[in-house]
Amino acid sequence: MIEEFEAERPRMFGLAYRMLGSAAEAEDVVQDAYLRWSGAEREHIGSPGAWLAKVVTNLCLNRLTAARATRERYVGFWLPEPAPTGALGPMETAEQRDAVSIALMLLLERLTPAERAVFVLREAFSYGYREIAEVLDLSEANCRQLYGRARRGVGERPRFDAPGEQRRRIVERFLAAATSGDLAGLERLLADDVVVWADGGGKVRAALRPITGRDKVVRYLAGIAGRYGRAEFAHADVNGQDAVLFRYGGEVIAIFVIEVSAETVVGLRVVLNPEKLSHLKEVAGS
Repeated sequence: MIEEFEAERPRMFGLAYRMLGSAAEAEDVVQDAYLRWSGAEREHIGSPGAWLAKVVTNLCLNRLTAARATRERYVGFWLPEPAPTGALGPMETAEQRDAVSIALMLLLERLTPAERAVFVLREAFSYGYREIAEVLDLSEANCRQLYGRARRGVGERPRFDAPGEQRRRIVERFLAAATSGDLAGLERLLADDVVVWADGGGKVRAALRPITGRDKVVRYLAGIAGRYGRAEFAHADVNGQDAVLFRYGGEVIAIFVIEVSAETVVGLRVVLNPEKLSHLKEVAGS
């Protein structure tokens, strides 16, 4: 029944996105899962949720091998495609929001496809080892080993030092300074060793290496703004984080995902690749 499939769609998208780091590919996987669902014999499906989780996970595993090869040829610094927080499932706690942060998504790139699958199912969806073993057709012991390796591969989980309200306040100050063209105000918000990572994907001009230091970062941000005339900035909530959208002529040109520690901005993940911005239209007015 299509109603059963649609009830599982948000969960499937959240699973596929965490596996692939791409909203566009996650939607493709969900569509492929629907085709398999529509052709399946219902009497052989005990639990729709479990059946679809297995299908989606294995579709993602097939895609991850090809994705690795593609990312090795990627022009410049690769960042996960930002996704609206509301599309990624429950975000009721700081831990749930941090679990889909851009920083953690980058750490997941260190893992093998199997390690990533076990980690996502265990950490994001609270699957037990028996359930994971059934999804991956592995033994429980093997899944435990894969999870242990994944935890070591990820290392120290990225955590924001600033509480949520404090982060929001700093992002609002960043947004106000950007909107008014107040470079001095922006500079005061940045840590001495602030770092910018930019992803243009070879589609638009972007720094190919990380930019470090307050003075260099201010010049870089001024350069981006200077390439456009009358630009607009807006707040957005992506990957469980506060972010700033940069729009020009009604189009989303870039998104700045802001990392905060104490009272300063310590990192900016800047996505400029237009192929990674199409899913943000729904948050452009937030």
